[in-house]
Amino acid sequence: MDRNSRIFVAGHRGLVGSAILRRLTEAGYTDLVLRDRSQLDLTDQAAVRAYFDREGIDHVILAAAKVGGILANERSGAEFIRDNLLIQTNVIDAAWRAGVKKLLFLGSSCLYPKHAEQPIREEALLSGPMEPSNKPYAVAKIAGITMCQAYRKQYGFNAICAMPSNLYGPGDHFEPETSHALPGMIRRFHDAKMAGNPTVTLWGTGTPRREFLYVDDMADACLHLMEHYDSGEIVNVGPGEDIAIGDLACLIRETVGYPGTLGHDLDKPDGHPRKLMDVSRLFATGWRPKVGLEEGLRRTYDWFLEHAAPPAPAPSVTQAAE
Repeated sequence: MDRNSRIFVAGHRGLVGSAILRRLTEAGYTDLVLRDRSQLDLTDQAAVRAYFDREGIDHVILAAAKVGGILANERSGAEFIRDNLLIQTNVIDAAWRAGVKKLLFLGSSCLYPKHAEQPIREEALLSGPMEPSNKPYAVAKIAGITMCQAYRKQYGFNAICAMPSNLYGPGDHFEPETSHALPGMIRRFHDAKMAGNPTVTLWGTGTPRREFLYVDDMADACLHLMEHYDSGEIVNVGPGEDIAIGDLACLIRETVGYPGTLGHDLDKPDGHPRKLMDVSRLFATGWRPKVGLEEGLRRTYDWFLEHAAPPAPAPSVTQAAE
């Protein structure tokens, strides 16, 4: 990409999309094409095709998706598979039809089999049963990866696919019933602190291990891949190290300044037992993350304090890992 490339960031108001927009702006890209949901419904095939035919877009970063934690996936599985299939199918096909030079599609570490060998290599995709709690989302996103690879093979379309680890940071969703694990815990610890609740109870055992990447590092990796990666093989994006959810909760409690105790609701699911990805393929291209977990948590909590809605007393159950 050169600095005058016309770049469409799909989902620019979301956690990842807004970080990508910040990174592209910092890097001096000036022709960024942005549409929110009220301006362009990505589930509408005709509207998406007309948009691409009209705009003359050079590159696409497809960060638009319906996402959420365990509870959201359990309650809204139909929407997770339907909306994601529609969004990615419409955008990928319209981009190819309009002659887009390159497209980056974002998957997720949760697409890998539940009991994949650790650290998870890219070749593990579809090698075993997936985690049931997010199956509708995973099936949709795997279809998107397969579509990118099929369009590359049949049409020569330069579509690449990145598999980020669990993401967090400014712009995240902190609603207790729809958020992922990390922002959900920030909200509940904060609300418990403000309400004077003596205990915050975590879903599950606290033993599952997760790999967390600060979203601005993810955005930097996306730009790096657009400039330096052209393979049809998927590529993992993460820091290459993980942490137990119980230990993460202790870090968040310290960051928030919550003085109470932690409990565990063992009737609630843990999700994947571990999700640590092998990031050697990405690191071999010369990229490394810059923001460590403790610093990322401080930045995220500061953003939460400045931008989140005024807290209300909350129940004492905290979501488990996504």
